[in-house]
Amino acid sequence: MQIARHPKAGAGLAERLWIYQAERFPLFKTGLLLLVFSAASISISAHLGGRPLPGWPVFASVWAVTFILFFQMRACDEWKDLEDDRTYRPERPIPSGLISLRFVIITAIAAAGLALLLAGNIYPLLLLPLALVWVWLALMTAEFFAPKWLKARPLIYLVTHMAIMPLIDLFITAAEWLPHGNSPPAGLWLFLALSFTNGCVLEIGRKIWAPDSEREGVETYSGLWGAKRAAYIWCGICAAAWLLLSALGWAVGAPLLISGLGFIALAIATITALRFIRAPSRAGEKAIENIAGLWVFICYAVAGFAPALANWVAA
Repeated sequence: MQIARHPKAGAGLAERLWIYQAERFPLFKTGLLLLVFSAASISISAHLGGRPLPGWPVFASVWAVTFILFFQMRACDEWKDLEDDRTYRPERPIPSGLISLRFVIITAIAAAGLALLLAGNIYPLLLLPLALVWVWLALMTAEFFAPKWLKARPLIYLVTHMAIMPLIDLFITAAEWLPHGNSPPAGLWLFLALSFTNGCVLEIGRKIWAPDSEREGVETYSGLWGAKRAAYIWCGICAAAWLLLSALGWAVGAPLLISGLGFIALAIATITALRFIRAPSRAGEKAIENIAGLWVFICYAVAGFAPALANWVAA
């Protein structure tokens, strides 16, 4: 099959990289979300452990490593999905020749060196949870050596791939608790479970499409379950995330503030899904994708910073 060359394939590297990030890895949006995610994770760990927050270099280093990990996840997806992209999504940057896969992969590998330096500088044993994330990412990229079996079981596929989220969060929180001992603080499992659930919120939310948006060879949850049923399921997962967020609120001593703010976000997500269910449309699918990102942003912001706010108000 003849693949159309990207109209900017002959542009300078800087321009091509800018187009690539806009389409496949938006720097500002991703960086802001990961900043809140990493800062909230460290804050929750310190609060659960009854310890003061670490200095800003820890926050900055963990954020940088987390950003690298998510870019590496994108690079692995580009490698894993290359044949499908060539066949069904030839307009994407790599199959259309805008950026070479080799460049993306080499950049991701080189970034691993920086991640090792930053993590090791925080605390040498932090390299262990970082290595665990990379091992799981490698298994994901290899589709756990059973690609056909996994793709035939979408829910198992979702669970195995979203499991990397609590592993990343384990690495992030370990930057706070590992220097103080070998055991994470009590209650941290709630936050790790929330990370897994929020990963599902994002993943399903970006793959709920209106019927006229479905494309051959592109797997979506709306194609698997139907657009309306997928939206209902997405609502249910948002509700499960809110329950975990509320339980975390009790663990950190700010239940009303955290559950209340979370409920407002849940209401917005539910209203958005119900509008899509009544009339599935491309505008509605985009709204669900945007609200999925907003939910995760609010969820981590509330979980990470509401306890400090509650303590400040009570003081």
